[in-house]
Amino acid sequence: MKLLILASSLDLTQPFSATPSWWQLLKGLYEVGVDVLATTYQGPAIESLWWRALPNPVQCEGDLFKAVRDTFRRSSPARPVETAASSETLVDRAQRQLAQRVIAPRWRAFLTRTLAAQPDIDAVIFLTIPLNHVVGLAKFVQDRFNKPVLYYDGDVPASLPGFAGFATGFKIYQGADVSEYAGFISNSLGGADMLREMGAKNVHVLYYAADPDVFSPIEVKQDIDVFFYGHTREYREEWIDGMIAYASQHMPEASFAVRGRQLGDLGRARLLPYLSVSKLREYACRSKINLCVTRKAHASVFASSSARPFELASMGACIVSNPYLGVETWFEPGKEINVIHSRDEAVERYRWLLAHDSERCAMGAAARQRVLGEHTFRHRAQQLVEIVKTYL
Repeated sequence: MKLLILASSLDLTQPFSATPSWWQLLKGLYEVGVDVLATTYQGPAIESLWWRALPNPVQCEGDLFKAVRDTFRRSSPARPVETAASSETLVDRAQRQLAQRVIAPRWRAFLTRTLAAQPDIDAVIFLTIPLNHVVGLAKFVQDRFNKPVLYYDGDVPASLPGFAGFATGFKIYQGADVSEYAGFISNSLGGADMLREMGAKNVHVLYYAADPDVFSPIEVKQDIDVFFYGHTREYREEWIDGMIAYASQHMPEASFAVRGRQLGDLGRARLLPYLSVSKLREYACRSKINLCVTRKAHASVFASSSARPFELASMGACIVSNPYLGVETWFEPGKEINVIHSRDEAVERYRWLLAHDSERCAMGAAARQRVLGEHTFRHRAQQLVEIVKTYL
């Protein structure tokens, strides 16, 4: 099988939190025998050992577009557009209209050249790009080249119109036509029904996972008691305050540490240097307890996967999570993951786990075994291949 994948980004230096997962998914596709051609919507298309990179045809325009967008967001209030059931702002609408006029035609020309030159490409997958920037592009490819185009939204449900989205991202559905895609893929089981209600056809579910070779345990001194890494407080303020700030103030005997950005007051927790993605493994393995603090949108819609619990489990971490609806889909609470329901319960659970080394280590080992058996990106790549096969 040969796939052309248009990913949101493959640049690990940029603040797109899903990018490490896209690297692992594309690597997994290579490992199950797929010939992967990859390009990017934002930033450079980076060559790797596992895929062949095709140059981003609108990198200059995309960089300029991003700079203008960021300038507008800093200088303009986010006023909603007066349309029914829309949370789109004037800036949002202006940027998508500009993208449709300037950027979308360049993508059409790129896909025309690529698919004409490589007719053995079996399918095209859009990987969490702003689909309202490229309205009509999927239909064009399918009509002209008879190739299925699938859209994988890895941000469901936060990306959907009924949710607020992220301040740093696009609103991708307003003005889009979800029915033009042969199939939709969602990271969320509960969100799949929402996509069907919006008109998406043939909706599939593909959860996040982890590459156990990348996220593997290492022998290192555990000098941190409780650790968290993540980006921003958005939609999880209560649990960051309770599980980190409050807990650290009420556990002066314990060492708390955080690696992240824009997380607010962290109590007694010390902030570790941000450094590179590769440093995360060392930080996590240095900690006796690792926190999974999931944002409200994902935590409140059944089985809405995010990367963090799989990454931590793959490293054999003892995980403590805030309430996460459907987490039992992937991990067994009490055996492979701890789920707490209040800040005081968090303090109680931390103290118990820190006092019971063997139980804590056994939970981490069980979580890694669950990943190895069911939740690697090689598993997900094979599942994606089976999804694509249904369209060939």
